[in-house]
Amino acid sequence: MNNFIEVVGLGDIVAKIPDELKSENFEILYSNLHQDNPESEEIGEIEDRVYEYFKGLQLPNEPTIYDYLVLSLRPRDLIATFNWDPFLYQAWTRSGHVGDRPYIAFLHGNVAIGYSKTDKRCGPAGMRSKATRNYMLPTQLLFPVTKKNYNDDEFTKSQWDMLKYFLADKNVRLVTIFGYGAPDTDVEAVKLMHDAWGGNKKRKMEQFEIIDIRDEDVVVKQWGRFIETHHYDYSKDFFDSSIAANPRRTSESYFQHIMPMTIDEAFSASNPVPNNFKTLEELWNWFKPLVDAEEKWKKENSDKEK
Repeated sequence: MNNFIEVVGLGDIVAKIPDELKSENFEILYSNLHQDNPESEEIGEIEDRVYEYFKGLQLPNEPTIYDYLVLSLRPRDLIATFNWDPFLYQAWTRSGHVGDRPYIAFLHGNVAIGYSKTDKRCGPAGMRSKATRNYMLPTQLLFPVTKKNYNDDEFTKSQWDMLKYFLADKNVRLVTIFGYGAPDTDVEAVKLMHDAWGGNKKRKMEQFEIIDIRDEDVVVKQWGRFIETHHYDYSKDFFDSSIAANPRRTSESYFQHIMPMTIDEAFSASNPVPNNFKTLEELWNWFKPLVDAEEKWKKENSDKEK
């Protein structure tokens, strides 16, 4: 947020703002403006320009971390993001033909996602529901730092409710924090997550994983109240994480190692996804055998139920 004004191109707007409302940190500046006059012309211009900037971003046509992440998870998993950019949704969409995908929650809104209050459903921003033809209105992106009340916005509340539902589930044993610094401006967000998770006093065997370029001691201290003693993993690279080591089988691998039924299960080999694919087709083809095995398992168990 410290160079956000320069990157997005808001300098001309900021130049017109009174000095007492300015800040090098964009979130603080926006909060000052909102507190001074939430209906000001400057706020409207800023919101429009921020939305258009992020709306124009596009993933390249080769594999990205977003593609690896989406393909490495399943519908038992949830990706909750604070990012406004459309990258995660673009990756989620272009891998839809490969296999079942994880759920996604956009905790601070997203330029790719719209919401219909009539349908109580979200979908691609600017599109209409196929079933009802109701319009998917763009979601709110900006919230004042001093008043991030996620319950005020219906869509945002629904996204936080989804995250809290997953975190509170006692069957959820693995949580990965990927590149989220939990800044001081997100105190309320971290509290909501902690209250849903229950903290390290209530989660004894769960594993907390952190992927972050900062030093281990810094991030472990920051997330300490979520971690029960030594039950955490740390890496600086996605490809060193448990997700990349056992894509689409991360939780199965975890349970085999903490509660092995046999010696073979206790020492089952990992299946790390290669990080050097040049095309999306290569990436998709690598994941296909894993997806095929899932489909076979679902069919066999469905036949048994019949």
